[in-house]
Amino acid sequence: MNEPKLKFDSNGLIPAIIQDAANGDVLMMAWMNEESLRQTIETGLCTYWSRSRQEFWVKGLTSGHVQHVKRISVDCDQDCLLIQVDQVGAACHENYRSCFFRDLDLDGLTINGTPLLGPDGSPVS
Repeated sequence: MNEPKLKFDSNGLIPAIIQDAANGDVLMMAWMNEESLRQTIETGLCTYWSRSRQEFWVKGLTSGHVQHVKRISVDCDQDCLLIQVDQVGAACHENYRSCFFRDLDLDGLTINGTPLLGPDGSPVS
């Protein structure tokens, strides 16, 4: 096995694109540092580095919307990760399946999805 030579940025971070392993949908993008990546590999649950809070966060630890890692790939420049997951519930903190629920065109933004949960936390039908 070749030892990875991952390229973390000047803040010690690397972007991670999170993809649904079942259908290929892009669910979200987050940042990882060496320790959060190590924890992700060891636990099988996506762990990220919050730039705003300056702390680790395990996706779904409080909401139950966890991401079970199926595969971690590295791009050709070794400066970006693609993590395929089994997503439980919403990946987006706004309760959408994917964080990419808005389309942008010349007229502005259009919502292209339905949240999985309402503001009160109940399922949307």
